Amino acid sequence: MAESAQSFDLITMGRIGVDLYPLQAGVPLERVETFGKFLGGSATNVAVAAARLGRSTAVITRTGDDPFGAYLHQALREFGVDDRWVTPVAEYPTPVTFCEIFPPDDFPLYFYRQPKAPDLEIRTEELDYFAIRTARVFWITGTGLSEEPSRSATLAALKARDKAGITVFDLDWRPMFWKDPEEARPYYAEALRHTTVAVGNLDECEIATGVREPRACAEALLDAGVELAVVKQGPKGVLAMHRDGRTAEVPPVPVEVLNGLGAGDAFGGSLCHGLLSGWELEKTMRYANAAGALVASRLACSSAMPTESEVEDLLAGAAVGARAAG
Repeated sequence: MAESAQSFDLITMGRIGVDLYPLQAGVPLERVETFGKFLGGSATNVAVAAARLGRSTAVITRTGDDPFGAYLHQALREFGVDDRWVTPVAEYPTPVTFCEIFPPDDFPLYFYRQPKAPDLEIRTEELDYFAIRTARVFWITGTGLSEEPSRSATLAALKARDKAGITVFDLDWRPMFWKDPEEARPYYAEALRHTTVAVGNLDECEIATGVREPRACAEALLDAGVELAVVKQGPKGVLAMHRDGRTAEVPPVPVEVLNGLGAGDAFGGSLCHGLLSGWELEKTMRYANAAGALVASRLACSSAMPTESEVEDLLAGAAVGARAAG
């Protein structure tokens, strides 16, 4: 692939698809009559989230050569995400994902990625290694390690990157994409050797490290090779530990949850924004938490990603509320 002349703030690599969300909350899928169609996929949503915060972003992924694939290109451009490395795969359809919405904490997902998702057809020989090396942040996901040729391409990209700048591993554990957790662990370990930041919830951290207690997870991720471990604890907030000894543990921002899906991707895009801005660790975590909370209070994922002013307004309101409560 030809080398890119442009250097991006963030390049993500991984899943893309069409999210079909019911327009009625609290209704089982078999009774839902109308759906909204949205750009989806965790790596793609992270790129959208960072673009909404003013960052130059691109995604490396693949779609089907079909109308849904065309829709995804259109949506990426509308969100300001560069789509030059989003290429078609003639053999496989663009994936769709359905969800059910049962607030505040039950959002089952149904992935239609058979016989194979095009985003697992990313190939080593097609990568723009110059762009990957020069991006200020490069972001990969656990799903990208689940099948060949995407697995080899993801690891090749990490090795070419060689920890230049900020290299983030979103642990992104999706059990339906793997035969067995034990199959995933060696690939997770290899990826951790080449990344500077690891992000995951407790389930994902347990797959990567074999432990579940939050501080033990963070310490195990640091021992595995990263510089910053970010452990998301749901209602208990987020814990971040840096190799240099800095630690931040911040509570979630309270909101009325409509759809919790996509909150982690908003968190990820805002994490990248904070790291690029050089903020203190606690400020970065509070900002990312607030972005995630805003998306959890909205129906969609990609189109729900907040702007800077929306995140700052929520943080300001939360600070006022905390002072009043105190």
